[in-house]
Amino acid sequence: MFFFVLFAVVMGAAHYYIWKRAVRDTTLPGRGRRIGTVVVLLLYVLVMAGLSVSRLGWALGDAVAWPGFIWLAGAFYFSLILGVLEIPRLLMLRSTRRLEVAVAAGVPNAVAETPETPEQPEAPEQPADPGRRLFIARSLAVVGGVATAGVVTYGATQALGDPVLKRVPVTLGKLDPRLSGYRIAVVSDIHLGPLLGRAHTERVVRMINEQQVDLVAIVGDLVDGTVDELGEAAAPLRDLVSTHGSFFVTGNHEYYSGAEPWLTELDRLGVSPLRNERLTIERAGASFDLAGVSDVTGAAFDDGPDYARALDGRDTSKPVVLMAHQPVQVREAAKHGVDLQLSGHTHGGQMFPFHLAVGLQQPMRSGLETIDGTQVYTTNGVGFWGPPVRVGAPPDITVLELHHNFAGR
Repeated sequence: MFFFVLFAVVMGAAHYYIWKRAVRDTTLPGRGRRIGTVVVLLLYVLVMAGLSVSRLGWALGDAVAWPGFIWLAGAFYFSLILGVLEIPRLLMLRSTRRLEVAVAAGVPNAVAETPETPEQPEAPEQPADPGRRLFIARSLAVVGGVATAGVVTYGATQALGDPVLKRVPVTLGKLDPRLSGYRIAVVSDIHLGPLLGRAHTERVVRMINEQQVDLVAIVGDLVDGTVDELGEAAAPLRDLVSTHGSFFVTGNHEYYSGAEPWLTELDRLGVSPLRNERLTIERAGASFDLAGVSDVTGAAFDDGPDYARALDGRDTSKPVVLMAHQPVQVREAAKHGVDLQLSGHTHGGQMFPFHLAVGLQQPMRSGLETIDGTQVYTTNGVGFWGPPVRVGAPPDITVLELHHNFAGR
C-alpha cells in the first residue's frame, strides 16, 4: 500500500508537469485546453490501472496492462525530456524579453548595442509576447513528444525482441582441468505475467537448447502471478535440455506470487529448486559444487537465505558456484569462500537513467566483477518489470564457460 500511494503521488506530479508544459502552456483557455486536460487525467488513470492489474482480474488486467505500462514509460521519458528542455525554454524566453526591451527602448531593428551606440535608458522588463510564448511552448512540446515516442519505441523493440546471447569465459583457480570448458546457461528475470506469456518462455527455452549447455541456472524472478494464472506460460520449461539439468533459486517476485506453489510446480516441470542447499556436479571424474540460496526477500516469509546450511561442511579444495538472485548477496557468499556467484535482479538498470540508481542498492549493475574476492556474474535478465521497455540494457541469456587457471589462483 505504501508503494502504491508513493507511486500515485510521483505519477501525479509527473502528469501535472506534463499537463502544465504540454497542455496549459500550448493552448489558450477554451475547448482545446479542456480536452487536453481530460486526456492527461485519463492517461494518469490508465497508468494506475496498469499497476493494479492483479486487483482488476486477469482478463481485464491484461486489457489495460499494455497501454498502461507503455504510457508509464512514455510519461517518465516525456517528463524527463521536458525537464531537460527547460534550459532552452528559459533561454528563448529571456531572449524574447530582451528583444522586447530593446524595441521599447528604441534600439533600431532591435540590434544589440555597440561601442558607438549611446547607452539607452533601461526599460522595465515586460512579459514575453503571448504569441511568441505560445510558439516556444508548442515547439518544445512537439520536440519532447517526438523524442519520447522515439525513445519508447526503441526501448520496446529492445525489450520485446530476442535476447542478446552472451558468451563469457570465467577462470576458476580450483577448477579441475578436466572440467575446463564446462558451460552454464544463466537466465534470470523472465517475469512471466500479463505482458509476457508462453511464447516468451518458448523463445527462452529454444535459445538455451540451441547452445547445448551442460547446466541451466535460472536465478529468480520467473513470474509475476500465481500458478493458476501462469502455469501454462511456464510449462515450456519442461523442454529445457542440458547435460546435468536445470536449477532454480527464488527471486523477490516469487514471494509476491506465492513461492511454495511455484517451487512445487517447477519441480514437476523438471527444474530443480535449490533452497539453501548444494549438490555435486561431476564430469569425467572431476567435480565442483553447485549451491543455491533463497532471495533475501524470503526472510519475511520464513524462507530467507541460509549460507551456512548451503555452504558449510563442503570440500573447500573444489570450487563452488552459488546461485543467488541479488548481487548484494555476495557480501555473505564471500565469507563462505564462494568462487563464483550467479545473479540477476538488476535488469541492468532496464531504463536509462535508472542505471545510475542500481548502485544505491547493489554492488554492481551487470557483467562479471570480483567483489570481496568472489567473482559475480550478473545478467540483465530476459524479461522486464513494469514498462515493456529497455533503454541501454538489452535482455540477455548468458553462457558462462568455466576454465581452469593453470597459473594458480
